[in-house]
Amino acid sequence: MQLAAHEARQGHGKLAQELKDLVDAAKSRDARIAKSSRPVPLFQPKGELAGLLHVRYPDLRLTDMILPDSLRSRLHRVLGEQRQQASLREHGLVPRRKLLLVGPPGSGKTMTASALAGELICPFSRSSSMV
Repeated sequence: MQLAAHEARQGHGKLAQELKDLVDAAKSRDARIAKSSRPVPLFQPKGELAGLLHVRYPDLRLTDMILPDSLRSRLHRVLGEQRQQASLREHGLVPRRKLLLVGPPGSGKTMTASALAGELICPFSRSSSMV
């Protein structure tokens, strides 16, 4: 806004107005992002599913995990896609909707999924036998 005021004083009214419009657009975009970053409502399974599924918001984050740099960068790319959905859609692209985690038992697939859900503030569900 200071730059816009400076340009207005210099007699560059059109440039000053464009700068003001850009700042206002950025502010409204930040407000929309802040509104959409609220947690997804948590649902608890009912009936027969109540004994089979456990749903919660994970406390785990990627920073809590020890990962190779190549894997960490791939996971951050997936998170970036999810966080920038609106921008991707403006360019005719869509973020990944599925992610296949492969590995032997104990390799960290469930922990990685939990960390991704924790980063995105999304509920994480898993079978009660894993709790």
